Amino acid sequence: MNIARSLSLFAIPLLLIACGEAAEGTPDTAQPEAPATEAPAPADKAMDPARDAAEAPAEAGPTTSITFAENSHDFGTIDEGDVVTHVFTFTNTGDNPLILDRCKGSCGCTVPQCPKEPIAPGATGEIEVKFNSKGKKNKQTKTVTINANTVPEQTRITISANVTPAPADGAGK
Repeated sequence: MNIARSLSLFAIPLLLIACGEAAEGTPDTAQPEAPATEAPAPADKAMDPARDAAEAPAEAGPTTSITFAENSHDFGTIDEGDVVTHVFTFTNTGDNPLILDRCKGSCGCTVPQCPKEPIAPGATGEIEVKFNSKGKKNKQTKTVTINANTVPEQTRITISANVTPAPADGAGK
């Protein structure tokens, strides 16, 4: 028992010294090195998402550019429950094939249909956007975000409508 106690009294100060050296070490030590290479990248990305969006396609392959005939469409006044559709036309104005990675509406009521095949340089394409006004009232503005091999990586198009609320059940009684 005395030997075990002697060893523990000897081992504890060694552990404290070893831990103290690791905490006070230079940035070249293994412990601080991992945060130095990993921590700044997420912090930088959080601070500048536009730059990261522009850099992502460069790493994935050649980039191109996209130009829409119109960036927004107003459906005017529609009745609540109407489903309306608009087709946005765009052109690949760059020198490489345009690849639309993802098209996403800002809510479930806005559903885009994007081409799945690459669009050749100089060629045109279409994105059909359906808006379901069920449960929507008054002025509505929705966006579609398109991720592609463009700089910047994301492009947004917008739809809007003034939705006339449906009459309440039993309002005429």
